[in-house]
Amino acid sequence: MHFPTGTPFRPLVATWAVLALTLLAGCGKDASPVAAAALPDMEADLARTLKEQPTFYRFKTVADLPANLRWEDGSDLPEFADPHARKGGTFTYYLQDFPRTLRTVGPDAAANFRQYLNDFTAVRMVQPHPDQPERMMPGIARTWAVDAAARTAYFRIDPDARWSDGRPITTDDVVFTFYHLRSPHLVEPWFNNFYTINYESITVYDRLTFAVTGQQAKPDLLNALCQFTPFPRHAYKDFGPGWIERFQWRFVPTTAAYVLADRDIEKGRSLTFRRNPDWWARDKRFYRGRFNPDVFRLQIIRDTDKSAEAFARGDLDLYPLSTPRLWYETLSENHPSVRDGYIVKATFYNRFPQADWGLYLNSRKPLLDQLEVRLGIQHAIHFDLVCQQFFRGDAVRLETKSDGFPFRAHPTLTYRRFDPEKARAHFARAGFGSQDHEGVLRNAKGERLSFTVTTHRPDLADMLTILKQEALKAGLELRIEVLDQTTGWKKMQEKNHEIALVGLMQATEPYPRYWESYHGSNAYEDAYLDAAGNPVTTSAAGRPNPDPRKIRVQSNNLTMTFIPELDRLIEAYDRASTMEEIKRLAASIEEIIFNDATWVNGWSLPYFRVGYARYVKWPAGFNPAQSRLAHEWFTFWIDEEERKATVEARRTGRTFPPQILTFDRHRQ
Repeated sequence: MHFPTGTPFRPLVATWAVLALTLLAGCGKDASPVAAAALPDMEADLARTLKEQPTFYRFKTVADLPANLRWEDGSDLPEFADPHARKGGTFTYYLQDFPRTLRTVGPDAAANFRQYLNDFTAVRMVQPHPDQPERMMPGIARTWAVDAAARTAYFRIDPDARWSDGRPITTDDVVFTFYHLRSPHLVEPWFNNFYTINYESITVYDRLTFAVTGQQAKPDLLNALCQFTPFPRHAYKDFGPGWIERFQWRFVPTTAAYVLADRDIEKGRSLTFRRNPDWWARDKRFYRGRFNPDVFRLQIIRDTDKSAEAFARGDLDLYPLSTPRLWYETLSENHPSVRDGYIVKATFYNRFPQADWGLYLNSRKPLLDQLEVRLGIQHAIHFDLVCQQFFRGDAVRLETKSDGFPFRAHPTLTYRRFDPEKARAHFARAGFGSQDHEGVLRNAKGERLSFTVTTHRPDLADMLTILKQEALKAGLELRIEVLDQTTGWKKMQEKNHEIALVGLMQATEPYPRYWESYHGSNAYEDAYLDAAGNPVTTSAAGRPNPDPRKIRVQSNNLTMTFIPELDRLIEAYDRASTMEEIKRLAASIEEIIFNDATWVNGWSLPYFRVGYARYVKWPAGFNPAQSRLAHEWFTFWIDEEERKATVEARRTGRTFPPQILTFDRHRQ
């Protein structure tokens, strides 16, 4: 429900016919015949949804708020950005491929570009402080309160909060957000499921005050309920069937500091964001030292070597030195731009749950559907050698898929060691007992033990070469497929890979998630059926389908795991209300994942490495503890005087002292 500025909120306790009129009245006019025709459809569907789901969408008055709430505002937390950071200038970075959409949900929206539209830039309702993640800092909500016994978090939206088009952010947008994310029109099963099984209700008290109630009690209730960014209802007048195509290249109003205009999109070449001079959060405590450049430009450079060259000659302002080859060779300390001080190299030790890098075996594919084959692959993959050779000894093996959380997910499990003899023994039990002239095992049908390994990271191609050479010692052939980021990730999301080399970033939470990657409903749309034979999403709502056929695309179950016992544990885990119960169930879940052998433990690094131009400046300490990339929190700024001096120095041959820095205050 949109309420124009100055309009008092009126609780929706009248008839649903009046409600529908109220909803329609708040949406304004649109001269476009298409939008005008589509408007009643969305509004009518929203009104119908509110009427059909009165226990989820609730409307009360401020007088109904509990009297004993303890409201917080995070004002005692320290700032992690520099409030004196300089505004202005242009910051230039790069992407390896052009995005397929500007949507932040739906097909193709999970690619790396989304982080600049949402993950890194949008202001959330509240958010964990990146140096003290057990505490929340304000965002769109200025204050909040928690009633743990009622499983409810209360929020008061900052009256200053505005969309980038100047419209106020209100509970109108919050209601629409839940409707939007739960809608079948979304074509996004993860969001549909998440906002259905985790939320019991949303209660609106006035245009700035609302509450959300969870389905289960949680030890981190506020964190579990709060981390969403609303969608602007007034920008989704034509949401409904076919919205995916209509919104493919539509930039909608945002809570973020940067906006993207049509004129700043050069298809296949670049995208240029411009800082909104009227951004509502520019002077807020946890945002005033961030998002400092006036212009943030993303150039498309598909080849890693070419992007490194562009950075070295000064065309890019920052560059991730994410592989040892980039750090030790391509931009070594002897590189002229490093030696002459034009480029600074930095190592930053962070504290974050580790991305679960490794090999994901698609258990739906022929041969990979056999446990003995998967167990053999576990012993045929030599990630220890990768850690020593590719990472020059800087990386270590992951023990489980959930390393880096505050507790160890399983007390004893660890990775299986490289052992060609053990691998061959498993392969022999799967029927692969003879070897051809190339050293590849065959079965009685003449099938070769050969699989394609797909990665969306061209900079990891040398790693795959090591794995390929070592796997052949066990009679296993790995065919290497290196794709660009968008194409590779799309192939994995559509489950067209055999084996994927990939790592999924973990959320800032006190315990890992399993539903996304391992629940059967994220492998098959028809994993579970009710009594009438209709698909359902949980084991509690139906029976396992003995022959599921409809693959769930656009989900993170990259191994196509469907184990009813595991699903029951995951559902119990998601309902768990204490850390003791969570830990117990996590250990059981990890054990089943280990025994199923669809994921080969990869590597972890306790830091990230980056290069940046000497005129790019950072706060004291460089970055907050929970940083995965140097620019994730946008705390940097451009010193334009030093930029001019650096450009002139490159032209004249003047040099500066080299800088190779280490920031280890968060080292564990």
